[in-house]
Amino acid sequence: MGRISIWVSLAVLLLALPWASTGYVVFLACLCGVNIVATLGLNITTGYTGLLSLSHAGFVAVGAYTTALLSNHWGVPILVCILLSGVMASLVGGIFGLPSFRLKGIYLAVATLAAQYTIIFALRQGGPITGGDSGLVVSIPQIGGLALDTNQKFYFVVLAVTVLAIWISRNLFFTRIGRAFIAIRERDFTAEVFGINLMRYKALAFMIGAFYAGVAGSLLAGFMRVVTPEQFSLTESVFYLAAVVVGGAGSIAGSIIGAVFMTLIPEFIAFALESTQEAFGFRAIAILGSVREIVFGGMIVAFLVFEPRGLSEVARRIWARLKRTKSSSSDNAHSKHT
Repeated sequence: MGRISIWVSLAVLLLALPWASTGYVVFLACLCGVNIVATLGLNITTGYTGLLSLSHAGFVAVGAYTTALLSNHWGVPILVCILLSGVMASLVGGIFGLPSFRLKGIYLAVATLAAQYTIIFALRQGGPITGGDSGLVVSIPQIGGLALDTNQKFYFVVLAVTVLAIWISRNLFFTRIGRAFIAIRERDFTAEVFGINLMRYKALAFMIGAFYAGVAGSLLAGFMRVVTPEQFSLTESVFYLAAVVVGGAGSIAGSIIGAVFMTLIPEFIAFALESTQEAFGFRAIAILGSVREIVFGGMIVAFLVFEPRGLSEVARRIWARLKRTKSSSSDNAHSKHT
């Protein structure tokens, strides 16, 4: 009953959030949901399959611009935009995932880095189609004639898509596809000996990861209502990689914890810098971008060295310790009673 009570309480909290909190909290909740979906995708590609990618923000950009163009020019409803954006990003991800057939490790990372820059360059040079450096203003998303013109309304779309993405990811690894991904990560040569088609499953890993990224990009476009190339820089790809490493590579819970943690960290940094600025009177907030990048890189290194399994493993150990403490307390109370 304890676990059921926790899940029920969490569901009630999430559903009541738009009415029980400020607009800023709803904004952060939407952003967390978007980043969870994107991080789930990268964890499938990198955490579960072992294919290091630095192009994830580029795939998010493909989804965001697809939604912007579909909604602006044809008035496509947001739910259809989300699906089509995922498909478009998946196709692009499959193309740029081709080097994974022959490259591994740092060499694959460099190849995907080229993909990141290629996508952003294409968006900058897209002229009237993509809006160039200025980007595009996105039409107000709609569902069945209902305009989702506030964060409170759009929050429920983000929540529903995030829950669905988590459920699909969790069940994916009970299938042959998910087991093949893990086998490739552990030892791809042995996986091939046992009949796993490396080319097919590596391409599939990139396509599924990019699909999630496209869905996240679609949500981001509908949520922010503006898309520009600056939103999808290399720093954002590093952000998603940091979320995977910090949360725990190869863990669905790790994707959730890592995405939320890495989303909130910049907010704490900004708050600290603003407090410093008020206390000492200099423009500390101007260095926010640099501090953010340093923190992301530092966290990746720190967790790889000191806790490779990420925050999900830390949370698991804490939960196990609490259960043992509770069990010991119950046994002691029972002994005293008897």
